[in-house]
Amino acid sequence: LTPAMAVRLLELFEHVEDDDASRMLALTGAGSAFCIGFEDAVDPRLVESLAVLSKPTVAIINGDALDEGLELAMATDIRFAISSAHFAITQIKRGAMPHFGATQRLPRLIGAANALRMMLTGTALGADDAMRTGLVTYLAKSPADLAAVSGRVAEAVLSRAPLAVRMVKDAVLKGYDMTLDQGIRLEEDLYALLQTTSDRAEGVRAFLDKRKPLFRGA
Repeated sequence: LTPAMAVRLLELFEHVEDDDASRMLALTGAGSAFCIGFEDAVDPRLVESLAVLSKPTVAIINGDALDEGLELAMATDIRFAISSAHFAITQIKRGAMPHFGATQRLPRLIGAANALRMMLTGTALGADDAMRTGLVTYLAKSPADLAAVSGRVAEAVLSRAPLAVRMVKDAVLKGYDMTLDQGIRLEEDLYALLQTTSDRAEGVRAFLDKRKPLFRGA
C-alpha cells in the first residue's frame, strides 16, 4: 500500500463516516493479494481511522494479508477470507515490530498465546487456522464464493436499523476497555437512547403489522 493509496483511503473513511447515505465500508484487494504491507511513508493515522469508524466495516480478504496488510484487516469488524489466503506478522524478522495495532488487536482476536506465536516467530497461518482461531469469521473456496458470502452478510447487516447497528458496534468495541459493570451500563444507556428513535418505533410497528421494517436511520 503506497502513501497515495493511503491518502485516498483516509478520504474514503471520512466520506463514509460523514455521509448518511453510506452505511457500510468494505475493503478488498485489487489483485491476487489483499495487502502484503505498507510503504514506509504511509500516514500512521490510516489504520486507526478505519478502526474508529462508527459504521460497520468488513475486509474481503481475497489473498494474502501480511504485516501491515493484516493490521489493516484487523481494524475492520468482520473478516471474510478465501481459503488460499495466508496471514502473517513478520516485522520481527527484520528487527522491527508492528506499529499499526497488531500487538493489541491480534491478542484480542485470537488470544495472547496464539498472537505471540505469530508475532514472535513470524509464522504464517493458513486460512483454516485463521478461521479456527477467530482471526477470520467466514471462509470461501473461490472468488465467486467469497463474493457471494460477503454479499449475503452485507445484505443482512444493511437490512437492520442503521442506528441500532452503530450502537451495537459502539457497545462491543468500547466494552473491551471497561469492566463488566461499566460495559453493561453503557449497553443500558445506548438501549435507552435507541428507544427514543424513529427506527425503533418503526421496528415495533413492522413487527405488529407483520411486515418488513423501513428503517431510515433516524
